[in-house]
Amino acid sequence: MDSLVSMRVFCLVAELKSFATAAQRLRISPAMVSKHVMQLEKRLGTRLLNRTSRRVSLSESGALYFEQARQMLDSLDEIEAAVGNTTVVPHGTLRLTAPVWMANTMFAGVLADYQARYPEVRLDVDLSGRLVNLVEEGFDLALRATGAPDEALIARPITSVPFYMVAAPAFIKRAGRPATFADLAGQALLHYALYPGESFSFTGEHGPETVKLNPVLRSGNETLLHMAALEGMGLAFLPKWLVAEDIASGRLEHVMPEHIIFVGKLFAVYPSRKYLSAKVRTFIDFIAVDKRMK
Repeated sequence: MDSLVSMRVFCLVAELKSFATAAQRLRISPAMVSKHVMQLEKRLGTRLLNRTSRRVSLSESGALYFEQARQMLDSLDEIEAAVGNTTVVPHGTLRLTAPVWMANTMFAGVLADYQARYPEVRLDVDLSGRLVNLVEEGFDLALRATGAPDEALIARPITSVPFYMVAAPAFIKRAGRPATFADLAGQALLHYALYPGESFSFTGEHGPETVKLNPVLRSGNETLLHMAALEGMGLAFLPKWLVAEDIASGRLEHVMPEHIIFVGKLFAVYPSRKYLSAKVRTFIDFIAVDKRMK
């Protein structure tokens, strides 16, 4: 049995999480699909897939094998296309993880335009907000807003993302409009859970100033913090992409914009420069030049 064919069959089962659906896609019997996977497991001496009557999932070994096998197959397809003097067409499933706050109309438009240009690429986007392990969980790419990307990964800077301190007009009317950093002390804060502590340092006219706020809601989900800010619960630090329309419409106000400035960096992060597939390369290039991302 051809090991390369078995590898392709296994990768399709892993992507679709179904032997039957993979069989339909390949136009072979489910029994033959199962035979390919079992032959591969026998040759490797380890179980790649956990099978139950209801679902198929990758084992720990399977997740590692799937990531490497898929990259190698994508590279092989591109090499064959190059040798055959044909255009390399991005294809397959692009598994992407990104911050929760990228669930907005702007980014949805970027995804739609990318998929329209490369229709053979299927997008699988995780916006759970958790820090995933790209290799172990089989992700191709992560978009991460951070000042210090993981040194074990390759990180390409994409754009700067301003974060605004915002509040609803109802909250400002109730709590008062802050004019100085001292006015912020003790104010209700909608606290992003991954930010350590309750004190914030700002650069004022007389140098750095530290202000301690009162966290009335703590969450790692920016969408919830955004909705709570709209309800007038308190102050929140949120990315411009998420609140720009609210500020323009008056649903939220930008608090002390001349003093409180925080700019994050958005990186495209991926495991390795080796076997960088066309789908990953074209997606990174696409978002790096899209004006909406600026």
